[in-house]
Amino acid sequence: MSKQRTALGKGLDALIPRTSPVEKTALRDVHPSAPQVEVISHLMIAQILPNPYQPRADFDEVALDELKRSIQEKGVIQPITVRRKDDGTYQLISGERRIRAAREAGLAKIPAFVKAVKSEEEMLELALIENLQREHLNPVEVGISYQRLIDECQFTQDEIARKIGKDRTTVTNFIRLLKLPELIQQSLRQGKLTMGHARALVGILDEKAQLRLCERIVKQGLSVRAVEQLVRDIGKKSTKSRRPEARAGDRSLDHIETKIRHILGTKVTVTSSGKGRGQITIEYYSADDLDRLLDLFAAIEKHQ
Repeated sequence: MSKQRTALGKGLDALIPRTSPVEKTALRDVHPSAPQVEVISHLMIAQILPNPYQPRADFDEVALDELKRSIQEKGVIQPITVRRKDDGTYQLISGERRIRAAREAGLAKIPAFVKAVKSEEEMLELALIENLQREHLNPVEVGISYQRLIDECQFTQDEIARKIGKDRTTVTNFIRLLKLPELIQQSLRQGKLTMGHARALVGILDEKAQLRLCERIVKQGLSVRAVEQLVRDIGKKSTKSRRPEARAGDRSLDHIETKIRHILGTKVTVTSSGKGRGQITIEYYSADDLDRLLDLFAAIEKHQ
């Protein structure tokens, strides 16, 4: 009982310290010869080199100017992340927008989390994952980052999803954006299209039809739901135009269609162009329906 009285007698300062102990001990200048430990410190901006694996390609000048004004008023709230190099300089891992805005705001130093990085492969992995988690990348930049993790770090989509705390279907949807024509990707980068618009356009097989519909979206300001309906209409017209030739002399296709339709739970069209070749068209009717199909395909692949 006496111990409790002593603690309470210390007043509010004992319960709510004026300065956090972490701020006193962790935020400090780091000497270049110090050992490779992970600390938060104030670094000279001039000592920080660019990130060679920077996934961001597009910088919104208006948003950058807003961040600069915020830094001038309140300082850099969230530290950047860097690694220390052998020559005493530092290499940026994440925080390109913050360091640019801080430099423009006239700051000489910036708070930074110094991480110990053992190899270039680890640097690439950290740079991509840190930026995916912390920076506001546009959908195309996100898709490119995911694809680089697959190509250069040999990650699977499931591993990427676990590392960044997303569903695997989310990873898949961003990667699929890279199949779109460059003009559509550019519209997505510039914010003329939303992620929902782009996901609907991926469902169109004809590139010219994709570009025509993209132009309509931008000019008419079509909603995602309206675009999804237009994509379904385009798919139906395409199926009708191919069907007479596909059915010539091959009644077994009806049975195959029925079987696949039963497995996938959606409309499926099988066409034959002769010589044992053909095409299977699988329809979906919403973004959620597409996610369901992708999950189903992943489950089938897993059990092969």
